[in-house]
Amino acid sequence: MNGNNLLLDTNIVLYLLNGEQTLIPLLEEKKLYISFITQLETLGYKEITVEEQEKINQFLSECIIIDINPVIKDYTIRLRQQYDLKLPDSIIIATSLYLNIPVITADSEFKKVEEIDLIYYEK
Repeated sequence: MNGNNLLLDTNIVLYLLNGEQTLIPLLEEKKLYISFITQLETLGYKEITVEEQEKINQFLSECIIIDINPVIKDYTIRLRQQYDLKLPDSIIIATSLYLNIPVITADSEFKKVEEIDLIYYEK
């Protein structure tokens, strides 16, 4: 695992986009990754404005977006079976396992998964 790489959960991206300054020291000088799920979740809400969409796309352009692949699918299936997680959470955690990098989240459900390198963020 490279200590300079970090996978962001959707809630962390939303906190950042809403100006959560306490996250900045945790993310400085890191190569930021997101799952395609986070891309879909941040851009896919019904009442998104053009301004919000531009802000999100600007942020996403600074991240490496990881699409699903057969390994992530296999991890996702196992995680859903073993931990009874929601599908989006399973895919994000599977992406972290696939990349072998920590994931930062404010979602306590991620704590169920013992094998991930988790950074749990509390506001």
